[in-house]
Amino acid sequence: MDPSLLYLEEEEIRRERRKARALRASPWWQRRLAKGVCHWCGCAVGAAGLTMDHIVPVARGGKSVKGNLVPCCKECNSAKKGLLPMEWEGYLERCKADSSLD
Repeated sequence: MDPSLLYLEEEEIRRERRKARALRASPWWQRRLAKGVCHWCGCAVGAAGLTMDHIVPVARGGKSVKGNLVPCCKECNSAKKGLLPMEWEGYLERCKADSSLD
C-alpha cells in the first residue's frame, strides 16, 4: 500500500474524531443523551452511562455527522467495536434472547 494513502486515511480519521468531539458539546447531542437510552440494546442507563457511537465506524469510512451518531451504553459500544450494523445484528439478537430468559 502506498504510504501516502495510509497517512491520508489517518488524517481523515483524526478529522472525523475532532468533528465528533465538537458535536459532543452541542445542544443536539445533549438532548440525545438526556433520553438516557442505548440506541442498540434499548436499556435505560441514564445520560452518564451513554457514549457516542458511529453507526458506520470512522475506521470503515463513516463520518461524524448527526445521521451517523447514536448514544449507546458502554457495553454495546465496546462489543460493537468496528462492526457495521448488519454485522452487529447477531449480537443484538443474542442480547434480546438473553433478556427474554430473565
